[in-house]
Amino acid sequence: QVVVRPAGWRWRGTGARSTHRKEEGAAVAQAVGARLRGLTEEDSILLEAMVPTARLPVPPPRSPAPRLPMALRICTLVCRSWGDRPQLCQVACAVGRAESPVRHGAALPQGLDSSLQQCGVAAPGQRQALATRLREAAEAAAAALLASEAELSPRQRGGDRARTDILGVDFLLACVDEALELVALAANGQRCLETCALAEAMGHGVGEPRGDVPRLLAEAMLHRAQRHLVEGKDILLIGAGGVSKSFVWEAARDYGLRIHLVESDPEHFAAGLVQTFLPYDSREHRRDEEHAERVLELLRSRGLRPHACLSYWDDCVVLAALVCQGLGLRGPAPAAVRVAKQKSRTHRHLQRCRRGRPPPAAFAVPCRRLRSHGDVERAAGAVPFPAVAKLEFGAGGVGVRLVENAGQCHAHAARLWRDLRDDADHPGIGLGWGNAMLLMEYVPGTEHDVDLVVFEGRLLGAWVSDNGPTRVPAFLETAACLPSCLPADRQAQLVRAALQCCRACGLRDGVFNVELKLGPAGPRLLEINPRMGGFYLRDWIREVYGPDLLLAAVLVALGVPPVLPTRPAPRTHLAGVMCLASEHGESLAGGGGMEALRELHGRGLVRLNRLFEEPEGAGEYEEPLLSVACAGATLAEACERLLGLCQGLGIDSPRYPVEHFLSHFK
Repeated sequence: QVVVRPAGWRWRGTGARSTHRKEEGAAVAQAVGARLRGLTEEDSILLEAMVPTARLPVPPPRSPAPRLPMALRICTLVCRSWGDRPQLCQVACAVGRAESPVRHGAALPQGLDSSLQQCGVAAPGQRQALATRLREAAEAAAAALLASEAELSPRQRGGDRARTDILGVDFLLACVDEALELVALAANGQRCLETCALAEAMGHGVGEPRGDVPRLLAEAMLHRAQRHLVEGKDILLIGAGGVSKSFVWEAARDYGLRIHLVESDPEHFAAGLVQTFLPYDSREHRRDEEHAERVLELLRSRGLRPHACLSYWDDCVVLAALVCQGLGLRGPAPAAVRVAKQKSRTHRHLQRCRRGRPPPAAFAVPCRRLRSHGDVERAAGAVPFPAVAKLEFGAGGVGVRLVENAGQCHAHAARLWRDLRDDADHPGIGLGWGNAMLLMEYVPGTEHDVDLVVFEGRLLGAWVSDNGPTRVPAFLETAACLPSCLPADRQAQLVRAALQCCRACGLRDGVFNVELKLGPAGPRLLEINPRMGGFYLRDWIREVYGPDLLLAAVLVALGVPPVLPTRPAPRTHLAGVMCLASEHGESLAGGGGMEALRELHGRGLVRLNRLFEEPEGAGEYEEPLLSVACAGATLAEACERLLGLCQGLGIDSPRYPVEHFLSHFK
């Protein structure tokens, strides 16, 4: 059968309709013609198929009275969530007679699971599968409608800022080729909202918790308001970074930021992507106070008065803090950033912080600074072996090595002091601060990153990711996953330890990345990075949870507490592996692997984060070239996809065992 009915915003599914058999072509044409003659502006006529309801075998009745066939209309409410992604918030069902359409408001709503049981879907697994399919179908329908809306002109949408934040999608449980199917009937706002609001109010009467609709709507509106707030703001960025930070320029354009960039490389590719490019060589960071004065003079000479100043490039965090202080802008204090930037100083400072239960000192690790071979001998008497030797101001894991005794430490220090003397030897790993080292006690356990958003000392957001085992004696990152596979209480330990360490060092405003180890006795600090997490972290957190660390950093620098999810829930699971030029250069370049990865990335099947345009460093000083990740509904599914991809492209090998790197994510 088919139905002829009026359509348009004023009808909202009401109005007289006529039903016809499909073979009655003349009657259908006559019905359509009659309605067309009375058509008014913005109205239309809709000819649609009559979807037959599912006829399911029902349990034997408790009484001998006959059971009438029933129809199930499923009302879903979908909200625009973080990252402009639809999220199913609420489901309410109405059950009615199968021979006539089940309309909104004709019966009291009830839950999906009990409705499916009532209709004869007895198996719990089948009901759960239908619930999953319903969520996917509702969110896909909303995504299609939101994408169509985005293509409209501002006038067609109703204004520059007009958009849909909440949408109802109605489904009918039908039977197609003897299989249960969810058929989308209509999209609307008011009627589904009314039905779901009634269902929630009824639930309150029997002690059910409140739903997510008010919270998600409020977060969406406040987040959008904050995006409007940053439009047109003048942001001073100190240090452009490399290709791994290319997302900054696209994000700045998307948010409407006016970027004024101070950068040491006068030929940097970002020079043509910003509002103002200010070339200034600040690579000798032991003179950052002098550099800060010169940058302030540059700003005065150009008449620039930025609203905020920040840096996401590790080498420039102290300079950015000094410039902030000189401009009177919000940001972490230079003294706090200095404590965090110098690794041995971080731990020495925390060891003196003995207030609290537990105190920040509980997370510090014994370590000693090394500037000469005499320092190595003295440190060997204070730090137990095995120990970790690394650069005092290092970044990216370059030059980090496990040493079993003082002799190995002497040999590693001699090589490092010979090979890495200043920034020209290996840019971007902190050699502008010198090549002093430190010897730190080796901490057993699993390694994790905690990315924090802190405003006036208050924690606004935290995300925990897991790192896979390293290729000892080096400590270059191999694999990672997000969200963490740790239980919630162990993640909470890491977040609390990271926050206490940041506060103890004086970091009270900003977005910070904290690296920790987690053993049976709890967390121990490795280092604090007083800037946004690097490599793939910003991209992954956006994909899994929605918020943007870059926007959060800008808002904090503007003195505005960012709106973040109050109950963050992962939308997917990501597992990724690092690729090295020494291990994978031939298979990626010569074997066509890189071209395949780009194609898969363009199709949304993998996440490809390019860290360097060309291989950086060599041998034990090599840095990862890129990160490749796969998503899945579960972590196991993401790892399985990633392993298959790595085996197919030659990334997995006996020398680089991806399966072993991923085996820790359980």
